[in-house]
Amino acid sequence: MQISFLQAVLIGLVYYLGNGPWLAGVGYYTLYRPLVAGFLVGLILGDPVQGTIVGAAINLMYLGFISAGGSLPADPCLAGTVGAAIAIASNLDPKVAVALAAPIGLLGTLIWFVKMTVNATFAHVADRYAEEGNTRGIMLANVVYPQILLFVISVIPVFLASYYGASSVQTVLDFLGGKVLHILMVIGGMLPALGIAINMRAITKRDTIMYYFLGFFLVMYLKLDVVAIAIFGAIIAYAVVISSRKERTT
Repeated sequence: MQISFLQAVLIGLVYYLGNGPWLAGVGYYTLYRPLVAGFLVGLILGDPVQGTIVGAAINLMYLGFISAGGSLPADPCLAGTVGAAIAIASNLDPKVAVALAAPIGLLGTLIWFVKMTVNATFAHVADRYAEEGNTRGIMLANVVYPQILLFVISVIPVFLASYYGASSVQTVLDFLGGKVLHILMVIGGMLPALGIAINMRAITKRDTIMYYFLGFFLVMYLKLDVVAIAIFGAIIAYAVVISSRKERTT
């Protein structure tokens, strides 16, 4: 399958919106996740089901993902967006897509560090505008310039990777043959276990282990599905947050 020019642009926009402040800030909490990004990429390419399957497989690697202190160990959004695009266009098995998405996610850290480094200069520009009392300049330095930068460094690389990457990957896979493809499938099958293990490490801490067992027993004895467990979990989380706030204020 050949990804068209327009499709490649739209895929680039998915990555941009996942990193941007638009959509009322919801983009980072939804589009940034490979599951959602994979679905949207699949929708653009005419196969939302396969996009969701690939995105879900990639998402398993990042179950324990956290970005703290301005650091970014990998970029789940880039892995999900480009990984799903290449997998659908090249008709790859989701396990192979996971193996290919892992290094793509690591390359995403370059985009992150470029953004953070250049944005620091915009802060100094805003300071100069503030000294001059130029409110329009402050708005430009804090909003417009960073978004232009983010658009350029996110849409263009993803566009190029989607437009040219699928055919290149397919050519390489055809050249390497079935044995290498099988190795990639084995590696791809192991990588989700790492994401699950990282997530379990957080779950099994003293303050959170009780919620894990609560969910387990609700499934085993009450036969609740995942959606029902998620709803109960959201209610319990809300109650815990409200209770902790009241304790801090008293």
